[in-house]
Amino acid sequence: MKQLTLALPFALPPPELAADLRRALRTPALAALLSRTNHQCSHPFDNATRLLPHEAWLARELGLSGAPDSAPFAAAAMRGYGQAPAEGHWLLVHPVHVQIARNHLLMGDQRQLPLDEADGRALFEAAKPYFDELGKPLAYGDAATWFMRADDWSDLLAASPDAATGQNLNAWMPEGVASRATRKLQNEVQMLWHEHPVNQARQARGLAPVNSFWLWGGADAATGSAGHAPLFTDACPPWLAALAEPRRRRAALPAVLQEERALVVLGQLIGAGLAADWSEWLLHMQRLEQEWFAPLLAALKGGALGQLDLVLSHRDAYAEFGSSKNAQRKFWRAPTLNKLSP
Repeated sequence: MKQLTLALPFALPPPELAADLRRALRTPALAALLSRTNHQCSHPFDNATRLLPHEAWLARELGLSGAPDSAPFAAAAMRGYGQAPAEGHWLLVHPVHVQIARNHLLMGDQRQLPLDEADGRALFEAAKPYFDELGKPLAYGDAATWFMRADDWSDLLAASPDAATGQNLNAWMPEGVASRATRKLQNEVQMLWHEHPVNQARQARGLAPVNSFWLWGGADAATGSAGHAPLFTDACPPWLAALAEPRRRRAALPAVLQEERALVVLGQLIGAGLAADWSEWLLHMQRLEQEWFAPLLAALKGGALGQLDLVLSHRDAYAEFGSSKNAQRKFWRAPTLNKLSP
């Protein structure tokens, strides 16, 4: 029996807007999948974990070792970039744009910070000596994704970039014994990049400067995923896409349905959810209805898929819904989107 788990970060609307957004949706297949189920449950989520619900869920689903609700993604992501760390403790590093908003700092969404390989590499090479001087060597993944070895920073409590995006950064900066050292390094790199030719050229083109970096996702080199279904991704941040094999980083339903078991993460809704852009969110939900929900409902009813589990989330909770061919025969359960407010 073929089984598929489909994770949709930010597919749950915020409670205060759920009723209005449900009325605007035209997604009958999704309504059937949420209503005619063989199991369902909701989970509140504590933001003190410094992650988003889908990130903590994914780390557990992939079998990554670490403390509960931690996200030790760095070593696994490095392997996705063809780099296999032999030893040490590694962190993900992302070049970002930080701005002043009244009396606090805000970090912009990386999706809205276009950075090509030439500019990313130039900023990386400029910053690398500062990391090397501290005994924290850098490795390059792509323009938006770097890695830093910091064996003595393994206690650092760091937030994911999506969790911190749009929030008051004072509450989301790294914590722990090494936090002061990380801020000192950030300040030095910020001063370095302030007058860098890459940023001067970006601002001349009307682009936001890359004026800081964000680190998180610390993992020992030996940290690995184990025993999970093949992972497919689409429209996900580069670090997350790197957790899947290259041929599975642009998930297509026909390929997914060839697997006996599969795990799919679709990131189309994340940017709109973080920005509270609900018009864009509605457009993406309608596309997902056509490209995923309706075909998956047909696959369940036709027997091409035995079990479908949906994992939907917003910033403060996630919900799981399981359906099957038999569950879809529960005709007395009228399809409704009310379950989008778990």
